[in-house]
This record gives sequence, C-alpha cells and structure tokens, in this order.
Amino acid sequence: MIPVPTGVRVWLAVGRTDMRRGMNGLALQVQEALGRDPHAGDLFVFRGARGDLIKVLWHDGLGMSLYAKRLEKGRFIWPSPADGVVAISSAQLAYMLDGIDWRNPRHTFRPRSAG
Repeated sequence: MIPVPTGVRVWLAVGRTDMRRGMNGLALQVQEALGRDPHAGDLFVFRGARGDLIKVLWHDGLGMSLYAKRLEKGRFIWPSPADGVVAISSAQLAYMLDGIDWRNPRHTFRPRSAG
C-alpha cells in the first residue's frame, strides 16, 4: 500500500499511457500534457492500454517515487478519454488499488466461501 499522507491531491491522467515510460518520461508527461508540477507533492496515476496496470508517480519532498500495480483479474476503472485530468480523493485511490470501482464502491470480485 502506498503511504498517502492526508491532504495530498490525486490526479488521474485519463486516456492511455505508454507503460514503458519510467519516472522521467511520466514526469515530463505531467508537465507537458497535464500542465501540472510533478514535484508539487501530488500523486499522478496513469493506466496502460490493456487496463490491468497502473503506475503512480509521487514526489514526497525528498525524491521521486514510482509505484506500479497489476491486477490478476479485471481492469482498473478509468474515466473517458475526453477529459484531460480528473481529481479523485485518496480514499477513492485506495478503492482503485484494491480493484473496487471507485465511483461506486462495491467489491467486483468475491472469493468463494471456504468449506
């Protein structure tokens, strides 16, 4: 789990992102395409074309971090590509990282009961 401090803004970069990009390429995308400062302390979330992988870029004041998560089943819920950037709360990000629809939090996968 990413230790998200309270008061941090979370931005979803809508559309498809080339998941081969690393920290520098994603930080450049934040500056040029989103018009934001990647060193401001906000979290920037990117999703690939298949939808099962996201990357989170975050500068915590000391350095840049890049987190990645791939879902075993299903895809991450993502806004339509018509919008440039979407702001969500840190709680909605936590739902997203758990594979839950952050727009309407309900479990999308339920394991079979034991026994």
